[in-house]
Amino acid sequence: QEQLVESGGGSVQPGGSLRLSCAVLGRTYSAYCMGWFRQAPGKDREGVANIGINHNANVRYVLEGRFTISQDSAKSTLYLKMNNLHPEDTGIYYCAASWKRYCHAAGLVQAPDFDVWGQGTQVTVSS
Repeated sequence: QEQLVESGGGSVQPGGSLRLSCAVLGRTYSAYCMGWFRQAPGKDREGVANIGINHNANVRYVLEGRFTISQDSAKSTLYLKMNNLHPEDTGIYYCAASWKRYCHAAGLVQAPDFDVWGQGTQVTVSS
C-alpha cells in the first residue's frame, strides 16, 4: 500500500529557508497529481502548491515567488522549497497524492480530491 513520508521541517527565523521532502513508497508509477497543504494552529487546512505528472506546477498566489514545488520522478520524491519564510508560514505541512485525478492546468486541486496523505511535518518560523 502506498505511503507518503514527509521530512525537512524545523524551526527557522523569519527570512530563513527550508526544503520539505515527501517520499512516495509502495507505488511503482507516478501519481497524476501531488500537492502540499498546510494547517496553522486554529485554522483550516489550505492548499500550498500542486504539481502534475506532466510537471505542470501551481502555487497558491500569495506564496508565489517564495515557494517552489518540484518533483524527482526517478526518486519518487516531492519537494517544497520555501524562501523568505514569515511567522505566518508556521504550521504543519502535509503532502498528498492522487492516482485518480490530474492536477488542474491552473489553480489548486482541493484536499478531498487527494487519495493518500502523509503524516505531516512541523514548520515553525519565529525569532
